[in-house]
Amino acid sequence: MVHENFMIRPVTFMFADVQLHGELSVPEHPEGLVVFVHGSGSSRFSPRNQGVARYFNERGLATLLFDLLGVDEQRIDDVTREFRFDIPRLTQRLVRVIDSLQRDRDVAALGTGLFGASTGAAAALMAAAIRPDVVRAVVSRGGRVDLAAGALPKVRSPVLMIVGSDDHEVLALNRNSGRHLGGEQHVAVVQGAPHLFDEPGTLEEVARLSADWFLQRLPCRSSPA
Repeated sequence: MVHENFMIRPVTFMFADVQLHGELSVPEHPEGLVVFVHGSGSSRFSPRNQGVARYFNERGLATLLFDLLGVDEQRIDDVTREFRFDIPRLTQRLVRVIDSLQRDRDVAALGTGLFGASTGAAAALMAAAIRPDVVRAVVSRGGRVDLAAGALPKVRSPVLMIVGSDDHEVLALNRNSGRHLGGEQHVAVVQGAPHLFDEPGTLEEVARLSADWFLQRLPCRSSPA
């Protein structure tokens, strides 16, 4: 389906142990690909991530929103919450999706960035450490960066950590954990924002800061030198 100068298509990642469903959106002349890694208890239908993804598309970035859990796993997790904090499992899923995208004709030629929220940010950082030659940039939105502690020194991708000024605990965790990152890192504080960035204008600021970060670091590989 083509909508307002960008193509949208459903994608399914078929792995031996699970099927993961998502939505790939590609503008007419994409400058890079951003893979969304949602937080605990969320999904590809998150209104926050969908809104940010549409903004990225308008700025010329392709996006992938996908579910980190299979349908049956999601049903179990809705009751037990046993999978949403399993960062190694989520990281493994994310790495397999990243590898699959390298074979997708619509986005294989694009530089890849990861946009992680809450616990998803930990999986994004661990995946960046595992695939340093593929992941060119990471943005964490209110992320639990501390949950990726062991992988932080191995992360070579530039990392932007966006935290609300009113999210005091996560802000302290980000500032402390950021010191252990192996590459470029920056903490951006959105004034007046709580953890979910649900105050007017705060999520829009997250989207703007994130798009700027990615557009500076995800040039098309096929672009002339």
